Amino acid sequence: MREEMDTARDDRPLKRNRSTRDDLEQIHNYHGLNTTTNFEGIAGAHFERLYSVNVIAKIWGVAQRAFSRPTPPILFPEYTKPGDIGYVYRELDFWTSGFFPGCLYLLLERQRKYAHNLRRIGLSPTDHVPHELQLQTTHDLGFMIAPWARAAWELENDVRGYDTVITAAKSLASRYSPVVGCIRSWDTCVTKRYSFQDLDKNFLVIVDNMMNLDMLFWAAAELKDDKMYAVALNHAKLSQRYHVRADFSTAHVVNFDPATGAMKSIITNQGYSDESCWSRGQAWAIAGFTQTYRWTRDGSFLETAKNCADYFIKRLPPSGIPPWDFQAPKNEPQPTDTSAAMIASYGMLLIHEAEIAAGRPSTYLQHALRIIGAVCTSHVNSPAEYVSHDDFIETPDGRGLGNQKETIDMGSGAETILNGATINNYEFAPRRWANHGLVYADYFFLLVGNKLLEMGIGEGLVRG
Repeated sequence: MREEMDTARDDRPLKRNRSTRDDLEQIHNYHGLNTTTNFEGIAGAHFERLYSVNVIAKIWGVAQRAFSRPTPPILFPEYTKPGDIGYVYRELDFWTSGFFPGCLYLLLERQRKYAHNLRRIGLSPTDHVPHELQLQTTHDLGFMIAPWARAAWELENDVRGYDTVITAAKSLASRYSPVVGCIRSWDTCVTKRYSFQDLDKNFLVIVDNMMNLDMLFWAAAELKDDKMYAVALNHAKLSQRYHVRADFSTAHVVNFDPATGAMKSIITNQGYSDESCWSRGQAWAIAGFTQTYRWTRDGSFLETAKNCADYFIKRLPPSGIPPWDFQAPKNEPQPTDTSAAMIASYGMLLIHEAEIAAGRPSTYLQHALRIIGAVCTSHVNSPAEYVSHDDFIETPDGRGLGNQKETIDMGSGAETILNGATINNYEFAPRRWANHGLVYADYFFLLVGNKLLEMGIGEGLVRG
């Protein structure tokens, strides 16, 4: 097992950030493309929006409000209401709190690792202001902590970031039940249709939790902790067995008997029905099982991820943007979910890397690019921009002191980069939001952009 953990990242392709034609040809060949590949034709154009100044301005326009205050923020952006512009904020202990700080670190990563690539295509990376969060105990620690704390360690050698990830991983692992064989997701769940509030009778596990395992595997490798590794591995195996159906669609919530480990029921909390396929849940599975494969080298996880991706791809409408649920009635207008689109695209890029590294042909890059391009074409909000103006300070001698001050004009569009997301459209959900902006849609939009730069093809996408 230790050998597996120590070599778990070896399948990643070499990072290539050069821009000569020979190097681009080598990159294209590596990824099964050719130098005449028309990326715009594959994905629908507008890839430049992945790296535009608008992306930086949107993030900083929101962030600068917190930076101007004397105390760390306790509320974090989550979503914009349908038809509205401004973010709605949630408390520090809410599961989405890590994504906006994560966006800042993704911009920092662009500055540190890919600044030369971006400057070649006429773009400038931004500066960075550090950010800190405090730890809360919940299954969503992977979402709340990893996007920023692990980046703080890897990009800035911030020991506090490292310690925070390790502490979060230990806390997450403590929610593991050896009887059930996985980590408890929600302690309780109440909708207009059902109520689960007794922890002694219910053990709720959601497909989303596959994305939290990456943090566990990482911490297990750092600590050389076989028990933590086993917790993550066992959870993935159980999720593979119960969340993934025979046709490779995914269920959202599985309820187990905490005393016996037996499955009690399968339900949805955000999809169309208990038997349907909620598209963001499918996206979590695509990315989560691929991440698990990268750590374990268990080929069954990669096969599961590929099959889930194939299900996702085959059910995409001509627009390339997934509906919020693949089984929602087609005879009625259905909201899209750009967060599902970006998460699934990220997972497909990981699958592509694994396939190419194994010497197998892959179409997953093209499928990912098609989805990314569709989002860039149809669901990027109107831009924010940097605006310079004179800042004059008067002095007694009448000469004064003047300088140029730069601010961000958020314009008339929403504060999010993307629109077209859907938090929850379940008929019996306590809150239903669709067709709006969402912080983790933006996070994965940035993450996909960075991943394409890491793979060596992001710059080529913008140049066309």
